[in-house]
Amino acid sequence: MRILITAGPTREYLDPVRYLSNASSGRMGCALAAAAKKAGHTVMLVLGPGSVEPPAVDEVVRVTSAADMFEAVLARFDGCDVFIAAAAVCDYRPSVHETHKIKKVEGRIAVEFERTADILLQMSKRRRRQTLVGFCLETDNLEMRAREKLEVKRLDFVVANGPEAIDASRQDAVIISSSGKVEHFKDVTKEELARHILATAIKRGA
Repeated sequence: MRILITAGPTREYLDPVRYLSNASSGRMGCALAAAAKKAGHTVMLVLGPGSVEPPAVDEVVRVTSAADMFEAVLARFDGCDVFIAAAAVCDYRPSVHETHKIKKVEGRIAVEFERTADILLQMSKRRRRQTLVGFCLETDNLEMRAREKLEVKRLDFVVANGPEAIDASRQDAVIISSSGKVEHFKDVTKEELARHILATAIKRGA
């Protein structure tokens, strides 16, 4: 199968040196890519600027912004069988990208933000036969919000976890399927979780 995976954070620049981002390392997405390649699949990894080096897969596309990631995914989505959106994409970006470093001034400054492209939702609208896997990170009401994402984005299943999973070697997670099945995982490595996610996605797409 041809498997398309996103991993890592995005950066949304305010000026040439400052940006909005998050603490994602890319470890989960890279673990998924490594597991998929080891299982003999063709793997395309779209990787944001995280702290983890990518595994040896068929294609690694390095991106910075949500717009970059959207374009890279769009160019490859129609040819994939499984799309796993493990990246932590910034939901907002500064409305204006200043061309020069913003200088310090007295008092406060205000920055306006605008929404970035919802990559997973757009691919859901475009899908023909692909299996879609999303991730949901929440600080509260984890399963409720994961179910909402599953329904709104018409996913095959969603992997939900809290912020303590970011860059952790072991984590808890919940996998909720569109069929209603719920699986809870306690203190598993990202590699163990990746193998289970991949096996579930391959079975769904077979």
